[in-house]
Amino acid sequence: MTTEKIAEQTRFAYWVPNVSGGLVTSTIDQRTGWDFEYNKKLARTAENNGFDYALSQVRYTASYGAEYQHESTSFSLALLGATERLKVIAAVHPGLWHPAVLAKFGVTADHLSGGRFAINVVSGWFGGEFTALGEPWLEHDERYRRSAEFLEVIRKLWTEDEVNYAGDFYRIRDLTLKPKPLNTPERPNPELFQGGNSTAARRNGGRYADWYFSNGKDFDGVTEQIEDVRAVAREHNREVKFGLNGFIIARDTEAEARDTLREIIEKANRPAVEGFRDAVQQAGASTRDGKGMWADSTYEDLVQYNDGFRTQLIGTPEQIAERIVAYRDLGVDLILAGFLHFQEEIEYFGAKVLPLVRELEAQREPELAASR
Repeated sequence: MTTEKIAEQTRFAYWVPNVSGGLVTSTIDQRTGWDFEYNKKLARTAENNGFDYALSQVRYTASYGAEYQHESTSFSLALLGATERLKVIAAVHPGLWHPAVLAKFGVTADHLSGGRFAINVVSGWFGGEFTALGEPWLEHDERYRRSAEFLEVIRKLWTEDEVNYAGDFYRIRDLTLKPKPLNTPERPNPELFQGGNSTAARRNGGRYADWYFSNGKDFDGVTEQIEDVRAVAREHNREVKFGLNGFIIARDTEAEARDTLREIIEKANRPAVEGFRDAVQQAGASTRDGKGMWADSTYEDLVQYNDGFRTQLIGTPEQIAERIVAYRDLGVDLILAGFLHFQEEIEYFGAKVLPLVRELEAQREPELAASR
């Protein structure tokens, strides 16, 4: 069990399907749309069914089953305008954004939404997008060094005046951003998320981010990452919250859920999955210690392109609720969920799974209080 404080309640986020093709690279029917009208309705459904966050994806080129894409920051701002409570996280790439420009956008989004905008820093997984845009594709750890500076500059601009910064990737000279974020007790500065699995990602998450996002993992994989990230955070007198990706298949019976998983994999778009695998596995393999996103992912894992099946949130509402609470006990603060049919399955989750999660968490409270 983690030595850090266990979250009082698990929070939930969902992947915004602002990219065509759904969340699995499969020809199975996915009653999910990538257009704004679908996503506006979905965001309202999610915030009314217990979801706290939504994460807008970032893709720039048509590839691997994602033929169409809406840009993440503008799409996030539109979703914020269509909702009342939901926090929306925009995924962004350092190297394609300047941190001061994004910091300014973030302040505006923060004010327009009443403090509900957040950023997920994606250090880069697909070199083809960078080269297509005429931008250099840095070596793995160099991309994370750039992300570290990126995160540091944004936070300084949100909290300090007359900022000067001299890094290897960014230079800031006597810059003051006004207004600052709202930064009220109820709505602190926009949250910064760092994604990844590698040692470099863990170091960035522990030192600079508010949240660390992991690809799908089982209990052992989660425990290892939580221990690493929070050890770095302690060295810098910080606390970091932990989010875990999981593809949720909740059905009335376990057999039905497993049959759905089997059909997804059997109908996988093999050329797209294999193309994605070839493009991304070099990212983890290029690290010195072999730790990285997709470094050990199988073909079946990659049918859900963020290893969501590995979290094993597949079965009856009771089975899924028990597993979510088990992850919470290990230190997971948030589940980032994908679904096959987003609209109806988020409603099912809110009606059938979430109440069981809250019941189990309430039952665990006396035991957790005794251990604190």
